[in-house]
Amino acid sequence: MLNREEKLPGFKLTVIQYGIVGILLVLVFGLWRLQVIGAENYHALAEANRIRKVPILAPRGKLFDREGRLLVDNYPSVSCYLVREQGHDYIGDLPMIARGLNMTVDQIQAILKKYRTAPKYQPLPLKQDITPDEQEFIEAHRDDFPELETVEEQRRLYPKDGFAAHLIGYVGEVSEDMLNNPQYAYYEPGDVVGKSGVEQSYDAILRGQDGSQDVIVDSHGREVGKLGTEHAVPGKSLKLTIDVDIQRAAENALGDRNGAIIAMDPHTGEVLAMVSRPYFDPNDFAVRIGRDEWNKLVTDPEHPLLNKAIQAQLAPGSTFKIIMAAAGLEEGVAQDMKVHCSGGVSLFGTYQKCWVHSGHGEVNISKAIYQSCDVFFYTLAARLGIEKIAKWAHAFGIGEKTGIDLPNEASGTMPSEEWKMRVFHQRWYPGEVTSVGIGQGAVTATPVQMARAISGIASGGAFKRPHVVFPDELPADYRKAMYDTFSGSGDKIVPLDSASWETITDAMALVPTPTGTDASAHLDGIDFAGKTGSAQTMSNALAARLGHAHSMKDNAWFVGFTPRRNPDIVVCILFEAGEHGKLAGRLAARVIEAYVNKQRRLENNLIAKAPAKVDVGALWDNPIDPKIFGGKQVVKPKGDQAEMWGGHFYLTVPPVKTSTVAAAMSPVN
Repeated sequence: MLNREEKLPGFKLTVIQYGIVGILLVLVFGLWRLQVIGAENYHALAEANRIRKVPILAPRGKLFDREGRLLVDNYPSVSCYLVREQGHDYIGDLPMIARGLNMTVDQIQAILKKYRTAPKYQPLPLKQDITPDEQEFIEAHRDDFPELETVEEQRRLYPKDGFAAHLIGYVGEVSEDMLNNPQYAYYEPGDVVGKSGVEQSYDAILRGQDGSQDVIVDSHGREVGKLGTEHAVPGKSLKLTIDVDIQRAAENALGDRNGAIIAMDPHTGEVLAMVSRPYFDPNDFAVRIGRDEWNKLVTDPEHPLLNKAIQAQLAPGSTFKIIMAAAGLEEGVAQDMKVHCSGGVSLFGTYQKCWVHSGHGEVNISKAIYQSCDVFFYTLAARLGIEKIAKWAHAFGIGEKTGIDLPNEASGTMPSEEWKMRVFHQRWYPGEVTSVGIGQGAVTATPVQMARAISGIASGGAFKRPHVVFPDELPADYRKAMYDTFSGSGDKIVPLDSASWETITDAMALVPTPTGTDASAHLDGIDFAGKTGSAQTMSNALAARLGHAHSMKDNAWFVGFTPRRNPDIVVCILFEAGEHGKLAGRLAARVIEAYVNKQRRLENNLIAKAPAKVDVGALWDNPIDPKIFGGKQVVKPKGDQAEMWGGHFYLTVPPVKTSTVAAAMSPVN
């Protein structure tokens, strides 16, 4: 066999050489990409393994009453977070962690599942407001469980026993649904956010801005040093319009009765007190409310989370007769109208009963108000018709939100021909108007709507937007945004003839007297005016079938104020299942009395005395608008004789010695 030297063909050698060069080029390119192009990225990753950002949570702003008394404070708390970027297998540690934090493994796994989509670098809130024993457990096991981190934060401390709970509201952890809302784009899982009341409306101002601290850690996640700190910016504190003394009087007056009370200053719209029953305890939400407790609240048939002062849409009963009286007088129908009440009246082929079965006898507009004669207002409603009633009711804010700066205000309902066609696709029948005339039928209103409407009528047509935070507490742009967010009837002037509101308020002043419907609400030495009301919660036919029960009792209403014209305070009471308006009137009288007594104490306090109000009579002749100050026309223009008007005014006199008597005139008439 012949030996011969084997050689590779030239083209094969060339292919191998080019292959080796290609592999080398790939390796060189990969090295260049890692060291040059990816240098910054890998440097950042290395830094992340060395530096951890620990959040510094901003404390929420505090809440004060109108006199600067603290309502809502913060208390120091420590929470435990789970850090998942240590390269440590924390799953195996869960049983020990659960025991140390007094939790169950299932609870921890439920938290991990809840935040499964959160970025790895984001610490997860494992347990809030941990105890000193749990803090010691974490510190003692730093080497074993480097994934556990503690963060100091401030938690809400609310007044006891649900004091002003519905007005103040509560905070809670931001939910997944909220995080999907653009409004909460700047929030992250675990953040605390206002969930109701002032806490929700003014969350952007109260929450502040969180900071952070860069902490140096070793490869096991142990802290070895600190770097820079970005300090948190505390939230802004707010002064609310409520008066703790009036709020306490309202809370005590309503007691454990279901319903609502709202008291406000008709001159400004400032809410002085707001109560809703039953109540909840906001402190239960300050950490994290349990599922069972939450389910109990939301399934409670008494609706403790519902702010009935702004959300209860119920028939206002006879308190609506004040709106009817104003409409009748402004339309020129009620001035000389007289009706004989024998206990009922036939209208539109139906016999309508009065609440006094024996009747009221001869009734005019004044007597119809202070004795609450149904027959008079049935007849007035029939003469006006639904469209005129709806026109004036809408002008006074019935059927639309007031614009109060609290979330989820209800609008109520004011029926009309257009409303019935739009909602029920049926035409309006004339006979339906009689029930509207006494605040029944399809009419529904909230206590805040009735308070604003009646105070506006008693103030000669000046209607104010109710609010619970002083506007000057807010930046101008934020204030405008709030008005846009909480749209409604707001501030409004509805010109009323002075004779109309004088007739109405004089009649209302007779309600808490022996000739009126609520003599028990009389207050000695106080010019107290009001209107009782009771409203059915179901028809008589249905009530007869079901039998008498507490839930079927009429709701009791009362709207009252002092003094009778241009009042300083108006109070609206809703007493659910209270049956008679006079029972609500007694509650209103307690709030009014507390307010007046406080004002008198302040006026008699010589050390810190507010400017005294002096009632002064005055005459004026033919200004540009003679009705602008209210009053009455005392001399009609005749020839060269000027038109003369007269009335009463408050002069504000400074309490210190001075040669000047300054002050703006506020008509009381």
